[in-house]
Amino acid sequence: MIKIICGPKGSGKTKRIIDAANAAVADAKGHLIFITDTKRYMYDLKRDVRFIDVTDYAVAGEDALCGFIKGAIACNYDNEYIFVDGVARIAGKDLKDMAAFFYMLEKISEKRALQIYVTCSCEQEQLPDFIAKYL
Repeated sequence: MIKIICGPKGSGKTKRIIDAANAAVADAKGHLIFITDTKRYMYDLKRDVRFIDVTDYAVAGEDALCGFIKGAIACNYDNEYIFVDGVARIAGKDLKDMAAFFYMLEKISEKRALQIYVTCSCEQEQLPDFIAKYL
């Protein structure tokens, strides 16, 4: 399952995804992974959530982000939740150009029974169809 959290810059998307990650801790039986490109919110997450700042690993571009997410998932067999804050910012692309990335997320989500949350900086009406289907 993929869930999109969208809204314009400054609308509270990061707070909502952090709240979702912290709430998931209570019911999760597997690992939770939170991926972003800043250490700013590291201490807002419960310690049971694995926090990863991609800038520590020089992740640049959509392909690198895809590989990074797959690698993070491969580390543990019992991953349950993946949270990605600022996917377009990390990938360095516009959302409209990220169809392959969301296709990859969908396939991984189905194969590994993962719940994936992603923030997108735009109005709901502006989301491309390949992303809007996850609202």
